[in-house]
Amino acid sequence: QVQLVESGGGLVQPGGSLRLSCAASIRTFSSYTMGWFRQAPGKEREFVAAISWTGGRTYYSDSVRGRSTISRDNAKNTVYLQMNSLKPEDTAVYYCAAGQMSLDRATIPQRYTYWGQGTQVTVSS
Repeated sequence: QVQLVESGGGLVQPGGSLRLSCAASIRTFSSYTMGWFRQAPGKEREFVAAISWTGGRTYYSDSVRGRSTISRDNAKNTVYLQMNSLKPEDTAVYYCAAGQMSLDRATIPQRYTYWGQGTQVTVSS
C-alpha cells in the first residue's frame, strides 16, 4: 500500500523558515514526479512546487518562487520543501503528491496518483 507521510510543519513567525519532508513508500519512487500543494481555509488547493523524477528539473508557483526550494533524495524515497521568508499568507495545510507525468503537467492536481494527509503550516506572530 502506497503511503506519503508529510512532516515538518508547525508554527513559525513571519520571516522564519521551515523544512517540510515527505516520505513515500513507493517502490519505484525514482520514477515519480513529486509535487507540493497547499490549501488554506476556505480556498482551493493550489500548486506550490514540483520536481522531476531525476531531481534535475524544478518548477515553482509565483507565490513561493525565490523563497522556497524543492529537492528529493531518491535513496531515501523522500522529497523536501525548504521554505524561507515565510509570510502569514503561506499559512495552509501542505500536501505532497506523486504522479507519473512530465513536469509541465505538475501544476494539475488531477495528474497525481498519490497524496499525503497533509501537514499544517501556520505563520503568525
